[in-house]
Amino acid sequence: MKITQIRLYSVAPRWLFLAIDTDEGITGWGEPVIEGRADSVEAAVKELSSYIIGRDPSRINDIWQTLYRGGFYRGGPILMSAIAGIDQALWDIKGKVMGQPVYELLGGLVRDKMKTYSWVGGDDPSEEVEQMQRLMESGWDTFKLNGCGRLKIVDGYKAVDQVVARIDRIRGELGDSVDFGLDFHGRVSVPMAKVLLRELEPYRPLFVEEPVLAEQAEQYATLSQSTSIVLAAGERMFSRFEFKRVFEAGGLGIVQPDLSHAGGITECLKIAGMAEAYDVALAPHCPLGPVALAACLAVDFVSHNAVLQEQSMGIHYNKGAELLDYVVNKDDFAIENGYIKPLPKPGLGVEIDEEYLTEMARKGSDWKNPLWRHEDGSIAEW
Repeated sequence: MKITQIRLYSVAPRWLFLAIDTDEGITGWGEPVIEGRADSVEAAVKELSSYIIGRDPSRINDIWQTLYRGGFYRGGPILMSAIAGIDQALWDIKGKVMGQPVYELLGGLVRDKMKTYSWVGGDDPSEEVEQMQRLMESGWDTFKLNGCGRLKIVDGYKAVDQVVARIDRIRGELGDSVDFGLDFHGRVSVPMAKVLLRELEPYRPLFVEEPVLAEQAEQYATLSQSTSIVLAAGERMFSRFEFKRVFEAGGLGIVQPDLSHAGGITECLKIAGMAEAYDVALAPHCPLGPVALAACLAVDFVSHNAVLQEQSMGIHYNKGAELLDYVVNKDDFAIENGYIKPLPKPGLGVEIDEEYLTEMARKGSDWKNPLWRHEDGSIAEW
């Protein structure tokens, strides 16, 4: 079997799909994308395609090493996301050729179902209680929300009190019937992270995500020593070589590599194994589409330390399309009481609606994240 061509589809809400075709009629699907930089990743995939056209798609490990090491310069969000989508598609092909789900090729299930959570609130968070109440009627009990809006490097206690008041309302109205993680989204500086973690500790969040930017990863250990809240991060780390420094320094209780950003299934399996060796939990980042979610689940179902899976159904980013719009086998993605079962079909287990995908690709997608500024005109972290 040989790889004959690649096809790329940029579609709403902010996703990029990759199809890798073979001379035996088997197609594998991947999702290589950086949100807001889809065109850059698409260009990188096209550039890397010269390394894979004509190759045997079963040589996943060799192809991965070729893509990673063959160009001298390596790493970073664009190149690793391009590799991730290609890697996902190659695993999809291998599973289809073998007639087995990818998780079976990786050693088989370690669990029967995977706990997921649902997003509530938005970029500038509000109405979380109302959204939680609606989702609880469908069986959800675990959520994630942005911890704050824009925040200055050193901000006043008025801003801190606004954050605390929102979280106090959640606990006051819903009590311990829900669990929720708070995403600081890299908006919080080291000085303000110390303040917020102390103020939020009584409300027992499940975790705080990206308490500070990945550029300040050396602070995770220091911050963790001052709080009982579990700290989580990893969506803006792109290889095991970045994660190893964090594991060695300590501080994180949960790592969140993104299967569409951190080198795909091949790399994230290694990151998951490294995390397990340090007694750190795994909760893959995934506010993306169905192929990315299927890839995450393939890793979740073979990783003993996987605890939570993010998914994008109903997320505030989804304007113009939803996750299951592109999926033929929608029933396989059913979530019951917050759990999803292993996708049963060969490969990654997702059947893409190519007709609808092609139609939506004609419209394309040009999603960009908001550009925020502080009241003094300086740029703010989104």
